Amino acid sequence: MSQLRGKRFWLIGASAGIGRHLALSLAEQGATLVVSARNEAALAQLLVEMENARGVAPLSGDHEAIPLDVSTRASVSEAFSRVGHIDGMIYCAGAYEPMSARQPDLDSLETIVEVNLIGVLRILAHCVPTLCQQNAGHVVLVGSISGYRGLPNAWGYGATKAAMIHLAENLRCDLLGTDIHVQVCNPGFVSTRLTEKNAFDMPFIMSPEAAARRIVKGMKRKHKFEIAFPWAMVTLLKCLAILPYFFFFRLMKLIRRKFGPSS
Repeated sequence: MSQLRGKRFWLIGASAGIGRHLALSLAEQGATLVVSARNEAALAQLLVEMENARGVAPLSGDHEAIPLDVSTRASVSEAFSRVGHIDGMIYCAGAYEPMSARQPDLDSLETIVEVNLIGVLRILAHCVPTLCQQNAGHVVLVGSISGYRGLPNAWGYGATKAAMIHLAENLRCDLLGTDIHVQVCNPGFVSTRLTEKNAFDMPFIMSPEAAARRIVKGMKRKHKFEIAFPWAMVTLLKCLAILPYFFFFRLMKLIRRKFGPSS
């Protein structure tokens, strides 16, 4: 029987993409979900689909939808007051715009930072003290392999994902010795409304259903800190991450020559 059965997770960013399919996958495992996002209609539809997806009878009640805008402190506080008991929190909310520092879009940059970084800090500030009181819990933060190293045209987004990885490491360090498990998930390219904005070929791109299955599999291995996929892209980016700056920037210069200054 799945060790996720009977657990109650608060999943933020559940209305579309990876978050939506992760909710369905967890429901199939017998977990109970409190799903949150801004799109109330999408959440309502998701509740119906999660009920139909249940593979085994739950142990901790019915699924619930709580609208939430992580970019406002009041909305986070209101949502948290309604969530009730949780065994874990999954932060899957994300904002993305492909962008070069040569042509910055300040409005988009502020949104990216607000959703991808400040939003998760707001959620954690509410959830972690409660989990500490329980001395039990599970925290999963969804980052990206783009956070391994600075890359072209990832201005804003890459920085927030690097910060997400760092934040998960901080959290893991602070909670050592407790029964609160912290994991960071770093996917490669996943076919969502966000990656549809990319105007380049995305190697090893996978469906959100496949990504969700990888995350659920990783969540069952609580001793594993990082859930990262696909293997080929993870290996490539981690190799780039250990290159000395001299070689790394020479490589980036060659890439820019090949694809042009706007790539």
